Amino acid sequence: MTNISIIVAVAKNNAIGKDNKLLWHLSEDLKRFKKLTSGHYVVMGKNTYFSLPKRPLPNRTNVVITDIPGEQIDNCIMAYSIEDAISKMDAEKENFIIGGASVYRQLLPHVNKLYITWVHKSFEADTFFPDVDEKEWKVISRENFLEPDEKNPLPYSYMIYERY
Repeated sequence: MTNISIIVAVAKNNAIGKDNKLLWHLSEDLKRFKKLTSGHYVVMGKNTYFSLPKRPLPNRTNVVITDIPGEQIDNCIMAYSIEDAISKMDAEKENFIIGGASVYRQLLPHVNKLYITWVHKSFEADTFFPDVDEKEWKVISRENFLEPDEKNPLPYSYMIYERY
């Protein structure tokens, strides 16, 4: 079975974005994202891909899901459905789903691990992460960072969940 994980930063109200942009900037979270995903496949929808400041993401194999048959993006593996994306993932390593909301929702049933940065604040948003059902997921790791600083202006926690 393909090893599929989701990595996402989520506000208290499950907000993850607005106008195809992130809602906050947490320097440590971005460093953690890079460390965890480097050397792996990252799978995303086309809107998420085009929202990236630097694309394709370096040191990662970028898989972009589109519903336009035959569409190509330079230096990316294209997938034309969720099933196609799964078939193109790395069978040997952990694959990371990095957004957006529709891709998270559609791939969640296939995922065995969640890396969630919980931001301890609510935000006005137009994009939300699905609820994490505690009957399906167990917390295997938690780190709290509750004292904001200039590079990380919001309190947050890293949590890793595994499917029961």
